[in-house]
Amino acid sequence: MNPRANPGPTGDNPQHARIVRSLLRFFGLIFFLMLLQVRPAGADWNPLVERLTADGFDRRTVEALFTRQEARFEPDAMAGKLRSLIQSLTPVPDSLAVKLRDAVHRTYLTSWMVARARSYLRENMSLLEEIQTRYGVPKEIVVSILLIETHLGENTGNRIAFNRLASMALYPDLEAIRPYLGGSLITPDNLEYARRRCREKADWAYNELKALLRLADRDSLDLMTIRGSIYGAIGLCQFMPSNIFAYGVDADQNGRIDLFTKQDALHSIANYLQKHGWKRDADSRNQHRILFAYNHSNVYANTVLAVAEKLRDRR
Repeated sequence: MNPRANPGPTGDNPQHARIVRSLLRFFGLIFFLMLLQVRPAGADWNPLVERLTADGFDRRTVEALFTRQEARFEPDAMAGKLRSLIQSLTPVPDSLAVKLRDAVHRTYLTSWMVARARSYLRENMSLLEEIQTRYGVPKEIVVSILLIETHLGENTGNRIAFNRLASMALYPDLEAIRPYLGGSLITPDNLEYARRRCREKADWAYNELKALLRLADRDSLDLMTIRGSIYGAIGLCQFMPSNIFAYGVDADQNGRIDLFTKQDALHSIANYLQKHGWKRDADSRNQHRILFAYNHSNVYANTVLAVAEKLRDRR
C-alpha cells in the first residue's frame, strides 16, 4: 500500500501540508489583528497629543507617555461621570429631599470606625495640634476628613490617575462616548444637557491632566505609578492635581509636596479649608459650606461634622 495514499491528520501529503500551513498563517494573522483591537475602538490619543503640544508640553515626552504599556483608554471614567450626572436630574420627592439634607454615611459613625479615628488622633496628637494652631482648623475635622476620604490613609485608590484623566479629556464630544453609556440613558429630554456636561467634564479633566503632567515633571515622578480615585484624585487627602499647586503644603520641608506622606497631606487638608474661609469661630452653617467645597456632597459634609463631634465627645 502506498503510505501517502491515505494521509492522516498530520498531513503526510505535501499538498495537504501546504494547505494546512497556509490556513495556519491566515488564522494566525486574524488572531494578531484581533489582539490589536483589545483596546476600545476610537482610542486614538493623537488629538490629545496635539492639544498638549499646542499648550507647551514636549511632543516627544507626551507621545512616549501614550505609547507606554500602562497607558489605557478607560471609557468608564467619562461614562460613569455622565451616568451619575444624568441620573441626578431625576426629581426627588420632597420627603426624601428633607431626609437627604440631614443624611450621613452611617458606616463612619460605627463604634469601630470612631475608635480607629480616635486612636489615630491620639497617635498623631502633636502634629494635629500644630496644624490646629497654624490653620485654625480643629484636629477632629482633619481626622474626620482623612477617615472618610481614605480610611486614614489606608486606601488611596488603585487607578492610574493619568489614564483616568486622559480618558475623560480625550472625548469632549458626547457621540464618541455614547456607545459606553447604555441605550436608554440618553433621551431627547436630556440630550443637550448630556452634550454640555460631556464638554465641561472633558475640559475639566484636560486641565487636571495638565496639572498632573506638571506635577510629575516638577517632582521627577513616573506618571504611571501615581494611583488614585476613579476620577483622578490622589494622595491621603484625595486632592485633584490642580489643588496640589493651589493648596498643597510642603510641611516636612523636603522640597516637594507629597500627599502620600502624612505630614504634607494633613497640613494640606487644613490649608485647603482655611483658604476656603474656615475660621476658628466659624458656625456650623459655614463649616458645612466649606466642607461641601472639599467634596460636593451634603451627605459628605454632614458626615465629616458628625464624626468630628463624636471625636470631641471622648478621648
